[in-house]
Amino acid sequence: MSAREGTLQSGGSRIIPRFIMEIFRSDNRFVTGIALLAALGGMLFGFDTGIVSGALPYVAKHFHLGSFGQSWVVGSLLLGAVVGALLSGKLADSISRKWTKFVAGCVFTCAGLWSALSPDVGSLIASRAVLGLAVGTSSFVAPMYIAEQSPRKLRGGMTALNQFAGITLGILLAYVADFGLVGFSHNWRWMFGFEAIPGLLLVAAMLFVPHTPRWLVQRSRSDEALEVLRHTRPGIDPGDEVHEIEQVSQSQSAFRLRQLLGPKVRMLLVVGVGMAVFQQVLGINTVIYFGTTILHFTGLNLSTSVAETVFIGLVNFVFAGVAVLLIDKVGRKPLLVLSAVGCTLTLIVLGIYFFQGTGFRHVNADLALAALLGYLAFFEIGLGPVFWVMIAEIYPLRSRPKAMAVATMFNWAFNFLVSYYFLQLVEVVGKAGTFWLYAGLGFCASVFVLRFVPETKERSLEEIERQVTGQRAEEAARKVA
Repeated sequence: MSAREGTLQSGGSRIIPRFIMEIFRSDNRFVTGIALLAALGGMLFGFDTGIVSGALPYVAKHFHLGSFGQSWVVGSLLLGAVVGALLSGKLADSISRKWTKFVAGCVFTCAGLWSALSPDVGSLIASRAVLGLAVGTSSFVAPMYIAEQSPRKLRGGMTALNQFAGITLGILLAYVADFGLVGFSHNWRWMFGFEAIPGLLLVAAMLFVPHTPRWLVQRSRSDEALEVLRHTRPGIDPGDEVHEIEQVSQSQSAFRLRQLLGPKVRMLLVVGVGMAVFQQVLGINTVIYFGTTILHFTGLNLSTSVAETVFIGLVNFVFAGVAVLLIDKVGRKPLLVLSAVGCTLTLIVLGIYFFQGTGFRHVNADLALAALLGYLAFFEIGLGPVFWVMIAEIYPLRSRPKAMAVATMFNWAFNFLVSYYFLQLVEVVGKAGTFWLYAGLGFCASVFVLRFVPETKERSLEEIERQVTGQRAEEAARKVA
């Protein structure tokens, strides 16, 4: 180890400079650049998630919507995302990860403009369902693309860039746009119209990034895969990695959907789907989609509530950045456990706040904002980015697109269920009961992570595949014996 490397690796206080120096080293700049461009796909998800929070109260006022109508304005996109996630596995295999993201950007741009020009609530709901197709597709393909392009020692942080430079940055920019448009006539139309911007950026970016080496090898284009790896793995013989990918690819027969339930993939599918469900049932997207509404519950007026959501977006963004810096040093599993426990505790505090009388809540409104910000901080250092990182890592190459698509579909399906029923749940069990329910599910998430989720830090995708499929084979053999 060189003196420079020893300095960088000495002590936890050196984590931040080490990662930043690594990703911006001259020989890593190419892969960092394409990872950042690919993360624009996450911005589709983030920007729409954030923009609807500020737009929803004005849409409700314009179209005279109750809780049912507001739930459909939010939920239509999520149903579209479920369908998009189902389609994305096939698309990513057939036309490539790169061109799937390109198509998603085109759809998002057109549907964003449609939603801004919607003459009635039915048209708005339909446009947001089409937006969902693009969001669901891109949210699945972006982490897969980045993981397959990144060197193993930086793969976790690079893939988490999709959450940091994509999703949470998109949310923050959307909240800022919402705040800037408060008071404008028909401001909700401008808010939705801005959705076309990240779509256009993604379309342009995908014209300049290469295909992933793993997809190229699957298409018997190993020479092209070698050329890509020469740019993303400078100083290392790319032939070894191509040979490793070829060996894994050739050892597997053509993948069939029913094999997701076979012994090699079934438990990994449980892990991915379990993380997908728990990421949502803790209520994260009720905070994001209904952030303005929740703050309005505390007694703040509407314009102040919109302004306060900028702090939500800022905390979301900053702690997603912390996760990027920690994930390849600390590991995936410790961050997940810390995140689930922290979310549980802050949700309990939020429930206690709403359990108190109106007088207490009015005087202590800052407590609700502090609990929300703490909840977001804990979520973004673990459950937010690590789910997307791990589903891009744990599945075998042949099953990866389809298995990731299933996990992503469950993620969006539970996103819809939790978000759609949030306002109805508040009406039935109260605000305190709603957040305490989320806290109980957070405890269950902690147990699930400790019991079932593997650690994948600093292993190549092929090493992970050999390990997990080997373990499944050994377990099957023991059962037969």
